[in-house]
Amino acid sequence: MIPRYQRILFWSLALAILLMAAFLLHGCQQAREKLTRQQNETPLAAPAETPPQTMHLAMASDAEGSIALVDRQLALPSDPSARARALLAQLIAEYSYKNSTHPLPSGPAIDDVFLVDLPLKRAVSSNPADHAPSSQGNEAPSLLAIVPHSPGGQLAVVNLSSAFAGHHPSGIEVETLTINSIVGTLFANFPRIEQVRFVVDGQPRDTLSGHADLTRTYDAVNTATAGAAH
Repeated sequence: MIPRYQRILFWSLALAILLMAAFLLHGCQQAREKLTRQQNETPLAAPAETPPQTMHLAMASDAEGSIALVDRQLALPSDPSARARALLAQLIAEYSYKNSTHPLPSGPAIDDVFLVDLPLKRAVSSNPADHAPSSQGNEAPSLLAIVPHSPGGQLAVVNLSSAFAGHHPSGIEVETLTINSIVGTLFANFPRIEQVRFVVDGQPRDTLSGHADLTRTYDAVNTATAGAAH
């Protein structure tokens, strides 16, 4: 006959095993829900209006402090502004993937991309005071001073979401890599874009996350510093 204390020990262990199994199943379910929620919050693609085609992403690497061009087969909208927005959304989304070389939080990042023909012209005002010489001497650089390098040039105004800017990792290198990644991607896919400006929620902002300057106008250039990858 099994002693009473052994029966009590057996059922106690069995109950502990059941409780641990229930706890592990609950933890797995929470992790799965969290992963699904993050994936749903990340804008991966706009409604496809054209067949997939080869697009170029200027991908950043924190470990090497570099930018490398990679190719992706993407179906993007035909409208240039919507196309640029969807492409940049894909770029930022890839930085939220597991094993990303430039880890960024998931979620909406690019609210809009506005493409403006250059040169920009000052609006004509009927108020004589608007035409009076400035008493400050040298005026601060203005968007209105931007002119194209060649006929048909454009300025791209990238409107970032405040959530993206607010949660972006802080640091001069990591912020600069994000800016260069966006600029390089626009350069590689939109030949007419010559200049790039950044705003956050439609408003000017001094820095991305404390370091990278958002008050300046960036030249659209090839920012890749590493060999092309596929």
